[in-house]
Amino acid sequence: MSDISQLKELATQVRRDIIRMVFNCQSGHPGGSLGCTEFFVALYGNVMKHKPKPFKMEGKGQDMFFLSNGHISPVWYSVLARTGYFEPKELATFRKINTRLQGHPATHEGLPGIRIASGSLGQGISVAIGAALAKRLDGDKRWIFALTGDGELDEGQCWEAIMSAAHLKVDNLIVTVDWNGQQIDGPTSQVMDLGNLPAKWKAFGWDVLILENGNDLEAVIAMLRKAKRRTGKGKPVVILMKTQMGYGVDFMQGTHKWHGKAPNQEQYEQAMTQLQPAHLADF
Repeated sequence: MSDISQLKELATQVRRDIIRMVFNCQSGHPGGSLGCTEFFVALYGNVMKHKPKPFKMEGKGQDMFFLSNGHISPVWYSVLARTGYFEPKELATFRKINTRLQGHPATHEGLPGIRIASGSLGQGISVAIGAALAKRLDGDKRWIFALTGDGELDEGQCWEAIMSAAHLKVDNLIVTVDWNGQQIDGPTSQVMDLGNLPAKWKAFGWDVLILENGNDLEAVIAMLRKAKRRTGKGKPVVILMKTQMGYGVDFMQGTHKWHGKAPNQEQYEQAMTQLQPAHLADF
């Protein structure tokens, strides 16, 4: 899917899916999911080479994606469903008993598109490095993509992984940081100030790109493509992507308060009114 108008319609539908999923079970994480919608739509709808069916865990000859901040599973599940990994009607089972769509992605249910369990923060970059090294050993020229949150960078394991990727010259790896300035307990500047984030990644040996508006779909596509062009030069690449948590729903936007909170009936109706229906159908 490459037509930008189709991708924008998909982004609207994904946001509707996110709100419906979290509302239906009165549990989940809408804020970061809404903020990263353009990233997922760009990645799966335009940038990555991937094959939904049959889904193969080893991903040979394909690009692979790893979600480290697994709590934003609603946006990932929606995009997986909308790009052919499973039927959109299954989104109605989100966080229900015996569902394949756990609150945090898991592998034992066999949900297509999911290669690791995630949500225990700090682990995703390490896994992505391992996958990138495996592709290098296999002579597989495709890319590894990973997403992490800025609040997640409080975890020490992240920085051990960041250091090791540069040391090992893992240059088929593109990590994106959701740089929204929010985490569960408040603004990152108050919980654990990250300081000069671009300078830190650069000091750790990475090629650093900054995306000023991660909620501009065309800008996200352009940046991901730029990052691909920067690979293969002896350094891993990181995109520091500025987004707004809760983007697309005005009362959720730009605040940590919707990190992990479900809307009530009135809020649900208000959000869905703002997210006008696309040509795709709600699940």
